[in-house]
Amino acid sequence: MDILKKKFHEKASALKAELRAIAKEQGGTQLDTVSVKQVLGGMRGVKSMLWETSQLDAQEGIRFRGYSIPEIKEKLPKFKGGKEPMPEGLFWLMLVGEIPTQEEAEALSDEWEKRAHVPEHVFNTLNNLPKDTHPMTQFTIGIMALQSESIFAKRYAEGMSKNDYWDATFEDSMNLIAKLPVIASNIYRRTYHNSDFIDADTSLDWSGNFAHMLGFKDSDFSSLMRLYLTIHADHEGGNASAHTVHLVGSTLSDAYNSFAAGMNSLAGPLHGLANQEVIKWVFRMIESLGTTEPTDDQIKQYIHDTLDKGQVIPGYGHAVLRQPDPRFVAQREFAKEYIKDSEIVKIVWQLFDIVPPILQGLGKVKNPWPNVDAHSGAILVHYGLKEYSFYTVLFGVSRALGVLAALCWSRALGFPLERPKSVTSEWLKNELSNS
Repeated sequence: MDILKKKFHEKASALKAELRAIAKEQGGTQLDTVSVKQVLGGMRGVKSMLWETSQLDAQEGIRFRGYSIPEIKEKLPKFKGGKEPMPEGLFWLMLVGEIPTQEEAEALSDEWEKRAHVPEHVFNTLNNLPKDTHPMTQFTIGIMALQSESIFAKRYAEGMSKNDYWDATFEDSMNLIAKLPVIASNIYRRTYHNSDFIDADTSLDWSGNFAHMLGFKDSDFSSLMRLYLTIHADHEGGNASAHTVHLVGSTLSDAYNSFAAGMNSLAGPLHGLANQEVIKWVFRMIESLGTTEPTDDQIKQYIHDTLDKGQVIPGYGHAVLRQPDPRFVAQREFAKEYIKDSEIVKIVWQLFDIVPPILQGLGKVKNPWPNVDAHSGAILVHYGLKEYSFYTVLFGVSRALGVLAALCWSRALGFPLERPKSVTSEWLKNELSNS
């Protein structure tokens, strides 16, 4: 270890131990409007953002403009008599606070179809990447390659009035949402199917066409995509990807730059990449136990073995929720209706019964319940989408709906540059010694 690296490690280790002791002994001490624990704990629970499109309740879960997931499943328009909601309807709801009519949702779907053309230079950019580049990296690069199309950037450079910021942002958001399934499906077919691309089917809605371009013809899979892209769309503004889009957008970066930044955040293992980690863990358990039909006792032992290694059970726990995630419940209901005999789905249901009591028994877990990531991978595997490194891209396509609707509101309301105040550890210690 070189001299600088060694000295840094020594300094950091000492301060880390000191701050942990402060958090444990004085975490509840108030500093102006926040506590020591909030300063040291990632600003958890600090109310400092306005986010119009959704709100998260610890007990009830996510509400989109006041509507719960069961309510939006019931009330949002469906595609050609199907049972699952159209994401087009949710975007409409998040943007204007009203449930659209069937005609309005279909008109929005048609509008996205008109805007879906992706310039050739975007595909050329992606084709210059190694095929083993992680799909989320490809996704972000594809979005950045699209930035040359930004209406906001062009109009800003021409001297656009502040009163028109919302208009250019709306146009960019609509164009970007329309193009994302094309880019995502291109990445999937290029990475996993030897660049055997599939042309769009203009008779389908946004989700159904995405499923088609991915290469899945089962109508039930299209229904899954409608549900998946709806329930993953937003989770209030404080989650990492949403907050990143909001923060970068507050600098007046256009929708492309802002959304790409959010996708880099979503790619983190503590955020959107968790859906990949869940199914990887399930696959490892199946391989370790040597069966796709494990007993409850076998699963319990594997869970304890995982915890004994100092590892977490992926898909369980949430920063805010203190009940089973309604998005998990929605996927479970879907699986019960559409998937009768899937071994991997049955394992997910076993975990739902087994994991929470074990985590509760540890006495340290605030939320032992499954989150959205605990179920999605198993359903995707059942339909044949087994390439779990792509799962977060699906999440990203969906998350565009909420964060870009919110970005439009930020522009319309004229939100300022976000600039929280930071403090040093020395300042913190001085404040505590004087309190």
